[in-house]
Amino acid sequence: MAACGFAPANAPGAAAAGLQGRIRVADPSDKLGFDLVERLEERLGRPDSVAYDLSYTIVTEDVGTGITADNAITRYHLTGHIDWTLTSRDGGQRVAGGRVQSFTAYSATGSTVAGLAAKEDAAFRLMRMLADQIVTRLMATAGGWA
Repeated sequence: MAACGFAPANAPGAAAAGLQGRIRVADPSDKLGFDLVERLEERLGRPDSVAYDLSYTIVTEDVGTGITADNAITRYHLTGHIDWTLTSRDGGQRVAGGRVQSFTAYSATGSTVAGLAAKEDAAFRLMRMLADQIVTRLMATAGGWA
């Protein structure tokens, strides 16, 4: 890869490699936040020598997309976005941030329990997608602030 000018983002000495274990994500206040923090810590490591704080706001919405002739909703899109900010502990200045957004879908056919399980699984998948987007942006921009 050296010939093309690209190098792995997590290569030894790369700016993104220095993020591992250095970002403390704000404590979750609900299940969505828990799933988000869990994925961020899977990707970035549990904080040990914290240099940055990551705060976030999660917004989700269920949108009915499949409707039967008698107006029963059979399919939902779960849309969501997260506004996030990374702040340096040394000086308290914002070093990165933005908005990530995505969607997933789930079926509401079957029993009530099955529908609730499908919705919970969709929310879990959505938080993982959004967490992965945050990590990608952190890694891509780390050279400018890390």
